[in-house]
Amino acid sequence: MFRVLRALGAAVLLAGLSLSAAPAASASADTRTAVGGGSGIIFRMLPNPEQHKSLYVCTLTAVGRDRAGNLVGLTNAHCFIDEKGNKLVGAPVYLDVSPAGTAAAPAPFTKSAPDLKTGQIGTVTYVSTPNNLLSTGPKGLDYTVIRLDEKRVKPTSTVGGVTIKSIGAPPANGTRMCKEGHRTGLTCGIKLGTHGIWFTHLIWTNGGDSGSPVVNGQTLVGNAWGAQHSSPILSIIDELNAHGGVGAGFHLAD
Repeated sequence: MFRVLRALGAAVLLAGLSLSAAPAASASADTRTAVGGGSGIIFRMLPNPEQHKSLYVCTLTAVGRDRAGNLVGLTNAHCFIDEKGNKLVGAPVYLDVSPAGTAAAPAPFTKSAPDLKTGQIGTVTYVSTPNNLLSTGPKGLDYTVIRLDEKRVKPTSTVGGVTIKSIGAPPANGTRMCKEGHRTGLTCGIKLGTHGIWFTHLIWTNGGDSGSPVVNGQTLVGNAWGAQHSSPILSIIDELNAHGGVGAGFHLAD
């Protein structure tokens, strides 16, 4: 997560007696925006999305469906916890229209802006306990559930350099894994081991990459939240199932 400060109907005409019709494809074209693990998101915009002077950015971990059929996105919990410790359930979420960066050339925060053409893509429905790695607070899996608006967005399995085709456990120590974050794009490193409920690795992340999908090949294994730590996606799903509500029964979208 990172805070950024910055200034700032079609008509149908019928003529003559022609029996020809408009191509069916034009009438049914899908104009929704594709989102998936690795897509950049924006939230907490003040005073409003159109005239924001401040905003926060993170990255989606994955997009899938719950057992009720809702289209949902996952990211980090700490993205949606304010300075007073309040969990921002109900917060609106937008896409970041700025191009994703790389480790050598991170995406400038000054370029981040909400995609007002697509509009609000979803609403936060649940915020878990954050990681609290550097505090005395309870240690959590650090994830947020966002109910997505299917009238505005559609799921994709590929964002940048990562394709997610399955969900699984973290691999053996020494295995090379990668992440796709909006700030630094695709970066890779080996798995080091475990630390409590999390796993550790040498994958580079930076502010704005929070929530990035960590993959072993095309298998999603965790969500990155900084300090070379990630939470196992299977543990997140187990906790979601126990909690119930939107997100329970999460699986990748078809």
